[in-house]
Amino acid sequence: MKAKVLLSLILLCGGLAAPSARAEDAAPPAPAAPAACELPSYLLTSESQLPKVADAIKAGKPLEILVIGSRSTTIPASEDASYPARMQVILKDKLSPSEVVHVSVEIQSKKTAEEAAASFVKLMEAKRPTLVIWQTGTVDAIRAIDPDDFRGAVTGGVSALQNAGADVVLMNLQYSPRTETMISVPPYLDNMRVVAQEHDIPLFDRFAIMRQWNDQGQFDLFSPSRGPELAKQVHDCLGRALAQFVIDAAHLGPAQQQN
Repeated sequence: MKAKVLLSLILLCGGLAAPSARAEDAAPPAPAAPAACELPSYLLTSESQLPKVADAIKAGKPLEILVIGSRSTTIPASEDASYPARMQVILKDKLSPSEVVHVSVEIQSKKTAEEAAASFVKLMEAKRPTLVIWQTGTVDAIRAIDPDDFRGAVTGGVSALQNAGADVVLMNLQYSPRTETMISVPPYLDNMRVVAQEHDIPLFDRFAIMRQWNDQGQFDLFSPSRGPELAKQVHDCLGRALAQFVIDAAHLGPAQQQN
């Protein structure tokens, strides 16, 4: 049953991605944002900041972003359509033409927050990113990991990333109406929010964002026959939202953005 829940919950994934991959620089250019991507401003606002991102861009240094995720980070055979690749395209489109933006992906498939965090020290030594976006919580919820243990693991992981010199954005679970009643999601959402507040880091509320799209009818996330086009559309919107979230949290002004 848990295996079926996992497959249902991770609605935007398919086959496993390589352990480490770079979002392709040759990804297609960013067209105008479709209406389906619209979100209320409060879902893209954070009181926490990304000072290292701001400093790197102001100094004209490359913006190295590492996404630590799971199978839902990828779209098999369509990596240029995944949200990390789309975020890279949107950032390049929005930032100064001279700004170099690299987004790489580290897949931690089927790992709890504690299991993923155990690799962070070595991972940071190898990658040395300016910003880490850590997508976590799904496996812990499916395995019913004690919420307090989950919070401790996320706290330890965030501390390891910060101690290595990176800004951090936490990204919570994705929303799926079919599995919301099968696993207890709120304790993991709440604990990620607590950790983000304690460490003064932005939380990208993917769960609330996707629920908003579903409830407003932009995307039908309840349908059992979700094809690759739906995955691409949702990933495109997530990439756009995440790019804007990073820009806003770094408080980048007109001088750092294209007119």
